[in-house]
This record gives sequence, C-alpha cells and structure tokens, in this order.
Amino acid sequence: MINLFRNLFPFIVFLPTFSFADTTENWQLGFQDPATPIMEGIINLHHDLMFFICVISIFVTWMLFRTLWHFSYLNNPNPSSLTHGTLIEMVWTITPAFILLIIAVPSFSLLYAMDEVISPAITIKTLGHQWYWTYEYSDYINEDNEFIEFDSYMLPEEDLELGQLRLLEVDNRMVIPVNTHIRVIVSAADVLHSWAVPSLGVKCDAIPGRLNQTSLFIKREGVYYGQCSEICGINHGFMPIVVEAVPLKNYVNWISTKLTE
Repeated sequence: MINLFRNLFPFIVFLPTFSFADTTENWQLGFQDPATPIMEGIINLHHDLMFFICVISIFVTWMLFRTLWHFSYLNNPNPSSLTHGTLIEMVWTITPAFILLIIAVPSFSLLYAMDEVISPAITIKTLGHQWYWTYEYSDYINEDNEFIEFDSYMLPEEDLELGQLRLLEVDNRMVIPVNTHIRVIVSAADVLHSWAVPSLGVKCDAIPGRLNQTSLFIKREGVYYGQCSEICGINHGFMPIVVEAVPLKNYVNWISTKLTE
C-alpha cells in the first residue's frame, strides 16, 4: 500500500519504505516476518499468550504489594486470625486451570498443524554434515539416472558481494516454488544437526540414521535465512541455511538448468 501511494504521489517523500525482515536485524526483539501459515500461527499464539501473561503479572504484582502494605504494623495493627478460606482456595485453583484450558485449544491446534504433511508436490532431502548442508531433489532424474544433488557451503567473508550477509550467505541456495506444498526430509551424516529457518517456522532435528520430516508452504517470494540450531562441533556457527522462494516458472527453469549440468 505504501509503495502504491509512492507511485501515485511521488512528491510524498515522508512515507517509510516497507520491506520484510527475513533475517535477523540489529537490536531485534521480536519475531522475523512470517512467510508460512505455520509461522503466522506461532506469532499469533505468542501474542495471545502475552495477553494472559501481562494480566497475570499485573494482578500478582498488585497482590504482592498489597500484602506487603497490609503486613506493616502501622497500617494493620490488628492482624486477621484467618488461616483457611475454602472459597479463595477454590478460586486460585480453578482460575489457573480454566486459563490453561483456554490456552490449550489454540496450542494443540497449532501443534497438530505443524506435524501435518499435506499431499506434497515436491520432496527435498536435507542432509547435515560437519559443517555444511546437502540438498537432494529426488523427484527429478537426469539422463544418467542421477538425482539433483548439491552441497551448500557458507561463503567466506572475502567472497561476499555488496548486500550479502556475513555468516549467512551460501554458495548454493535451496530453491523452492511459492504456494506449493513441500515436504522436507531431514537427516544427518555424522552428528546431530538441526535445520531451522525462523521466517518459515521450521526447526527440525537432523539425526544420523533417522529421517525426520517437516512441511513448507511459502506464501510469498523472498530469500529466507537460517542456521543449524544444534551444537554440532567447532564450526557449528558456520553452516547457514538459505531458502529462496521463487515463482513456479522460475523454479521450473532452475530445475531444467540443474538437470543439464
């Protein structure tokens, strides 16, 4: 909307430029901008829980200071001899239980949605190594009956171009189409790794000898950055993840190029 006003009224220069934050920013406190329905659900659940947390924190703080105030001899020279109260004990037991039930409904709904894989159109295998990632597109086979497979290494600082992110850019990105159900199978070849991309709401452990799976449905084009989220050795902080979401036409062209390589 802001860009539309800029095009219609170019003399308006005070409107801010809008861009998605698909990687970490300086002094960032909140989430990165979501690109999948799962990440949108995670952010919405967080905001809903923050409402309950703020209300409970304010109420408990008020009760604490109120108690300290009345505990003073000057303010309450004749203290109450009450030791039990059936009503208040029922209230402070039932009320938290009721709040937990309210929280459980959206929480379990989101949990089951994160675990569901809906008829994937593309399956990609992600293999963690010390310290890089290997991607295998097993749905496509070239004339030599070989899958599309490539390694993804972090770019050294001296090879970075203007605009690329230090410690986050790779030489080969994982390219996927937007608005497509994608299954990602995650495993490891040596030690424990974790394939995590915050903007996509994905964090899947890579365990040697075991296949874990997660799903993606990216709603907008962009480049999304992540990192290994498992302490996997001395170079744990140097095996980033870059997922590039492109239109279906561009994805088909990229697959065709990979098959002819």
